[in-house]
Amino acid sequence: MTVPSTAAAPQGTFEREMAREIARRRSFAIISHPDAGKTTLTEKLLLYGGAIHLAGSVKARRAQRHATSDWMALEQERGISVTSSVMQFEYDGYVVNLLDTPGHEDFSEDTYRTLVAADSAVMLLDNRKGVEERTRQLFAVCKRRRTPIFTFVNKCDRWGEDSLKVISDVEAELEIECCPVTWPIFREHGFAGVYDRREQLVHLFGTDSDHGSRQAGVSIGALHDDSIRRALGNATHDRLVHDIALLDEAGHPFDHAAVLAGTQTPVFFGSALTNFGVAPFLREFLELAPPPTPRETTTRRIAPDDADFSGFVFKIQANMDARHRDRVAFVRVVSGRFEAGMSATHTRTGKSIRLASPQTFMARERTAVMEAWPGDVIGLLDRGTLRIGDTIATNPDIVFADIPRFAPEHFARVVLADPMRRKQMDAGLRQLTEEGAAQVFFTSATDVAGPVPIVGAVGMLQFDVMLHRLEHEYGAPCRLERFSGGNPRWVVGPAAEIERISRQRGTTLLFDAKGHPLLLFDDAWSLRYAVERETSLTYHESAP
Repeated sequence: MTVPSTAAAPQGTFEREMAREIARRRSFAIISHPDAGKTTLTEKLLLYGGAIHLAGSVKARRAQRHATSDWMALEQERGISVTSSVMQFEYDGYVVNLLDTPGHEDFSEDTYRTLVAADSAVMLLDNRKGVEERTRQLFAVCKRRRTPIFTFVNKCDRWGEDSLKVISDVEAELEIECCPVTWPIFREHGFAGVYDRREQLVHLFGTDSDHGSRQAGVSIGALHDDSIRRALGNATHDRLVHDIALLDEAGHPFDHAAVLAGTQTPVFFGSALTNFGVAPFLREFLELAPPPTPRETTTRRIAPDDADFSGFVFKIQANMDARHRDRVAFVRVVSGRFEAGMSATHTRTGKSIRLASPQTFMARERTAVMEAWPGDVIGLLDRGTLRIGDTIATNPDIVFADIPRFAPEHFARVVLADPMRRKQMDAGLRQLTEEGAAQVFFTSATDVAGPVPIVGAVGMLQFDVMLHRLEHEYGAPCRLERFSGGNPRWVVGPAAEIERISRQRGTTLLFDAKGHPLLLFDDAWSLRYAVERETSLTYHESAP
């Protein structure tokens, strides 16, 4: 759709168009513990949203098809998500920006950055395990940001915990009110459907003969319809009526304001594998989830309907197109209208840049886009100018709060298999650092091009990804040698004092790619001693 420029638009036309486009945007991330079915649910939301016509077999990773969101070769080989994916599609009048995140805790930093770009989150639980450790961690991040959370209890096609117990456990462990919006219906042979409490309708699902690759057949009726009673049988129907009456009497009443404030979570039940309950969830979620929300800058809040275009870079990904070795900066649009080819200020450098060749994504697949609105995520081809956390805005005074980096917990020396591939290794490490997939350190501030760089990672699995990408994307096979030391702190203070402290037992001095000094301490006691006694320095958990 070609939209006339705002200069030529009649007074009020642009404002009305912006209000309409903002109202129909939904940007959300899915969070879960590994193996709760997050990638499967992502795939099925795309299926029901009409973005794909045949869902990939997530379990059968050896098959030709793989989950749409797992586009990286390593993800397809191992059957895990190791990088965030961005997928945009339209459904029932809504424009949906689905941000799929890695479930494994080793990629916490990538997940955190993605949550910064989302307006709401879907918390996925395994009905047999309930709240798990990774779920608690990600929920805590959302709670600190006051992100509205919607809960989907997955794997109801398998026998699990009692549904009332699942809800009770969530409330007790996460200290958030739960309000079931859909309720599972079980018959002797298993999961039969859900009851939608807001619409007061029963959804009974047909036998799945396609192993979840296509939308499930469904019959819908009122709770007390004779046809529903006959389909369920008297015993199952009576139990459902009893459960609904109990929820109405003793459960928390639905409070949309509390949902948007992050103090109540609507709960849905279903099975992403068989598609049962996915359609009611998607429809209700899009109705209840918030449209794009304001974002804080260093000076003020920016509302989505602010006329000036603004956005921030939350992810950088290289080599999504292996044929062209490209570099894409993912930008969350915060306010105003983005138009292809427009110019904006890169506020970190103060320079004007032309925002050409913008794209929207379906994981790796791309579509050129002529315009975007608040809530959308666009990809900009970048030659190395942009960094994670950068602000791009037509108003040069807008600077969004920086996205902090996690301190690495593991360190290793990078040993190149072929010394003639040093240039390729340096290029790969530099790119991985800019993506946030690695952090590179050196033993001397003046030896950044030295023979043996040291890489830091939040989790050990990140090292495997580094080695895989260095070899397959940059042609630089390497191996890693574990490097002693942990408890990292960036330090600021007199160089002589930093050097003196680094010579103490159990302390190692490194420098990051920008030359900032970092001290590693062999144990928590050494770190605590330095912080308490060596007061000539200030200590930071992330780069200053």
